[in-house]
Amino acid sequence: MRQKYYMTTAIAYASGKPHIGNTYEAILADSIARFKRYEGYDVYLQTGTDEHGQKIEEKAKNAGQTPKEYVDSVAGEIKRIWDLMGTSYDRFIRTTDDDHVAQVQKIFKYMYDKGDIYKGYYEGMYCLPCESFFTPSQLVDGKCPDCGREVQPAKEEAYFFKMSKYAPKLIDYINTHPDFIKPVSRKNEMMNNFLLPGLQDLCVSRTSFSWGIPVDFDPKHVVYVWLDALANYITCIGYDCGGESTEQFKKLWPADLHIIGKDIIRFHTIYWPIFLMSLDIPLPKTVFGHPWLLQGDGKMSKSKGNVMYADDLADLFGVDAVRYYVLREMPFDNDGSITWDNLIERLNADLANTLGNLVNRTVAMSNKYFGGAVKRTGAAEPVDAELKAVAAGAAERVRKATDDFRIADALEEIFNIFRRSNKYIDETAPWVLAKDPEKADRLSEVLYNLIESISIGANLLAPFLPATGEKILAQIGTEPRALETLDSFGLYPAAGGKVAEKPEILFARLDPKVVMEKVEALQNAQKAASEPQAPELLPIKDEIAYDDFAKMDLRLGKVVACEEVKRSKKLLKLTVDIGSEQRTVVSGIKSWYKPEDLVGKTVVVVANLKPVTLCGVESHGMILCASDPEDKELAFITPEKALKPGWVVR
Repeated sequence: MRQKYYMTTAIAYASGKPHIGNTYEAILADSIARFKRYEGYDVYLQTGTDEHGQKIEEKAKNAGQTPKEYVDSVAGEIKRIWDLMGTSYDRFIRTTDDDHVAQVQKIFKYMYDKGDIYKGYYEGMYCLPCESFFTPSQLVDGKCPDCGREVQPAKEEAYFFKMSKYAPKLIDYINTHPDFIKPVSRKNEMMNNFLLPGLQDLCVSRTSFSWGIPVDFDPKHVVYVWLDALANYITCIGYDCGGESTEQFKKLWPADLHIIGKDIIRFHTIYWPIFLMSLDIPLPKTVFGHPWLLQGDGKMSKSKGNVMYADDLADLFGVDAVRYYVLREMPFDNDGSITWDNLIERLNADLANTLGNLVNRTVAMSNKYFGGAVKRTGAAEPVDAELKAVAAGAAERVRKATDDFRIADALEEIFNIFRRSNKYIDETAPWVLAKDPEKADRLSEVLYNLIESISIGANLLAPFLPATGEKILAQIGTEPRALETLDSFGLYPAAGGKVAEKPEILFARLDPKVVMEKVEALQNAQKAASEPQAPELLPIKDEIAYDDFAKMDLRLGKVVACEEVKRSKKLLKLTVDIGSEQRTVVSGIKSWYKPEDLVGKTVVVVANLKPVTLCGVESHGMILCASDPEDKELAFITPEKALKPGWVVR
């Protein structure tokens, strides 16, 4: 029976389309999951979306949608991008899923009944983007310590979790489980900055908004987003705090690996394990807080206009090229960087030159010299030994690097095979051997060694670049091999294999000028799409005759007094001098003007409009205004120079 390996990504917050920095985590997790399957593990990979909270409620309102409509759209977009990038997940959970909602309510009640949650009041500084409360002492220069944005004072009734109750137990666990938090720098940060100074009780409910999972025994409260979101790692596999957990949960838990961004390490290594302690279930084995992928030397943000999206990059370079770059350029501990120049340079150097050129010319020479049939002849020479050592020793080095989550190092080991193979071609000069019929066996042996080295490299590459690994194996005419066989050089059919008749270009060399022209067009399109679009104008009404228009008596009027209509939220009462008399006109413009701002203004009045009574005030006339189709902006129609009240408008 295969050993289980349960791993998760952080669930993506469904506030908008994820950029390449967000998508990196899904690619990283997929690569590790695929390699663990290659190692023989029974892998279960979970990912999904975090869909509740005040920020989403506000974004939905601004978009003119219900919160559920909004998150349905965003979650669909996130899932589309995860699928595009080849994420081989077993479940894509949404925190609006019925099974998750029901279990979060049960978990909250269980913790409350246990005495770990109590009701109180929260007063502090609140960061809306992070959906987190902070005390004044926790702020950095008066701003959120996590994201650096502005915070606002907030006070509301809330439920709190007794974090300090479990803090000593968590400190002991971290000290006795060195693999729990990786890298070690993240562990030191959590211990020194949060745990050892002492934990404050954690707010776990909100009443100032409604888009969340209701606390079923106190419905005016919704479960705070972090308790809701973190619970997905157990609800998605069938946890039930009432004792009816599924066989799947019993098989998979505890998680072997949580992969998360370093910005949310505190929630996963302090809040989450304490919640699990409250539920009396084991803690995950490892939480890996990966670094950020930065745009140049700064964090990506829409406000900076430097966001790169995975689907756009895939359109420009291909899915596997994008996967390769982000995996290769992200260090284990420090932040990685992505720029257009670096992308082009890295893809040309590694994928087009080192890998693509190697496969292309090896297949081409096999066809040219032996009709595509390559076999081992035993005509070995000392120069072969180093190539064989590099190829046969790579599997163990790649395995170790991947198991340590050092994916950039794993790819470096694989590409060492390809680089050494290119050097081997230069050393053996097959085109020279081909000129001497007596060197035919040696030429065949050289090509066999190249094909075998490429085969080993392609098998190791497949978990990271799945489509590329498959294409290479097809071109050299062989099937995928088990990982444990890759440390043996010479398993490509000794009696002869058959390469493809025509080599396929794996990665075409990129012309920087052409790429940057496409990038400029893409950025212009993104900029245009992000700019506010003017609403469509209202359609022109049906035509009327001039005599119909002439029936209206339009006069200039001067506002001599103005006050609010007490029983109305929209109406103002204006006293208007129209030359021959003063009129009272009631107008629904309170949202745009204060009474004191209107006195002295010259306006256009429909003077012969039949009087009507509005909120107890008789209105004799109408003020003409212009507004946008959505009535967001409004302004009076006024003459371009000072004119006398009573003059006719025609």
